[in-house]
Amino acid sequence: MSNETIPLNLFKANLELQLRLQRLVQENGQQWLENATRAGKDGIAESGAEIESLLKAQNWQRQFQYHVGGAQALTQVAIKNQTTFTQGLQIAIQDWQKSVTQAVGQGDAVLPFQDIFKQWGAVWASAQDKEAPGKTGGRNAG
Repeated sequence: MSNETIPLNLFKANLELQLRLQRLVQENGQQWLENATRAGKDGIAESGAEIESLLKAQNWQRQFQYHVGGAQALTQVAIKNQTTFTQGLQIAIQDWQKSVTQAVGQGDAVLPFQDIFKQWGAVWASAQDKEAPGKTGGRNAG
């Protein structure tokens, strides 16, 4: 690889990373919007019926338990979305690092961020395992 092509290849690698990150952020935002919309619609439909039954039955404990289950389900969705985003970010950064090291002619160089992202991804995978269905007893979100 010649010295003349290094700046162009670095620019290309940086631009590709920028585009991938933008796509990841847009997809993540779309997931949050869809989940919030779904939760809002479900909440409105369910709350009317719940209020009526609650007023008739005076069962406040059931109402509280129901909302705790809904919050747990929302937490599961949030963790899943964050895990997906983190994995996409990890792949984008690793691909960018490979492109940069190839652009400067160090194709077999150690990728310093690789371990950092593995550790970061492990945090979300661990959180997702803790909030897995069946462990919380909550209702399904969706």
